[in-house]
Amino acid sequence: MGRVLAFTLLAPWLGGRDERNLMNDERQLPNLTNRQEDILACIVQAYSEKPEPVGSRYLVENYQLNISSATVRNEMARLEEMAYIAAPHTSAGRVPTAAGFRYFVRRLLQTRSLTRGEQNHISERVGTLQAGMEQWMRRTAALLARSVRTASIVTPPISQTNSFKHLELISIQGRLALLVLVLNSGSVHQRMLTLAEPVPQNKLGEAAKRVNETCAGLGAQQVRLRSNNLPMLEREVAELTAELIENVDNNRSGFIYRDGLSQVIERFADEEGAQQAIRILEERTVLNALLSDMLDQLPEDADAPVDVQVVIAGDGCYEDLNRLSMVLSRYGDPEKMSGAVGVLGPTHINYGRAISTVRYVSNLMTNVLATLYHDGVDSASPPSI
Repeated sequence: MGRVLAFTLLAPWLGGRDERNLMNDERQLPNLTNRQEDILACIVQAYSEKPEPVGSRYLVENYQLNISSATVRNEMARLEEMAYIAAPHTSAGRVPTAAGFRYFVRRLLQTRSLTRGEQNHISERVGTLQAGMEQWMRRTAALLARSVRTASIVTPPISQTNSFKHLELISIQGRLALLVLVLNSGSVHQRMLTLAEPVPQNKLGEAAKRVNETCAGLGAQQVRLRSNNLPMLEREVAELTAELIENVDNNRSGFIYRDGLSQVIERFADEEGAQQAIRILEERTVLNALLSDMLDQLPEDADAPVDVQVVIAGDGCYEDLNRLSMVLSRYGDPEKMSGAVGVLGPTHINYGRAISTVRYVSNLMTNVLATLYHDGVDSASPPSI
């Protein structure tokens, strides 16, 4: 078949381990010959397409190995001795083990960019925030799940502390007014105000302008301090704004957008794997802890290339993932605001497509947030009233 596969992914892979440990893990992987690597790659590909034991005759008939079935069987026996493949109880075929999948992903996998059509399809649906942050998250999770045929995970962008970006005051009726607050993360928050007396829209606009000029880029406590010298109406608006920012800060670790659970359950060969996927996706505290640990292994440098974490069968670190694989990336700028995007499924997922898609979506979301952050409130305009 020839050497058609090449390693193109970057370390680190393992949550909770430093780079030296990772290098030791790589050295502990027994080296394979080119022929053995080609056979292992074919077994992984065949099993990923259809999770059934793969036999030597099938490989010879469906892949251009240019060797006999007997030679393939001998090489498969050696791969089994090294624990890269295993034989199910009643089958002459072999299936990849977790170690086999890891060897394939770390040393053999060549990721290919999505086609222009696939990129356009994703960017048309993900590449805008016009519908609002929540809808953007849900749309991205749904599209990612359909594209990779796995469950998807998307967390909203957060910063270490939220800060004021822009507000509007809109006269509703009589003494009622609507405060619309946009934070640096792009999230939009609304609160109804009951004023001491009716205030015309032009006066509300002037008050909002003064608060915007005074509080731009400030956190909750700084908003309070800077607004002390403002007129009464502006001080009241600033106090309410500070309360809203504090509420957001106190609930930063909350929601995770998920999609594709029902379709990913069908891809597990055993009930235990499906139950593990359900438990991970439904128990928010476990998933939050996993995401936090994995993201810690990704570079914090905003200028670093977008990369992914790939964890296969828990990689010996996560018992809760021992029947699952996860492909995860950070999007955004960790120094300003960032979130996580990824997919989760059985160990026989299509790693090449999963990595390419997660990487592309992460890049796209990063660009959307960069536009939002630099272009101001117009990129996250409040809903019309």
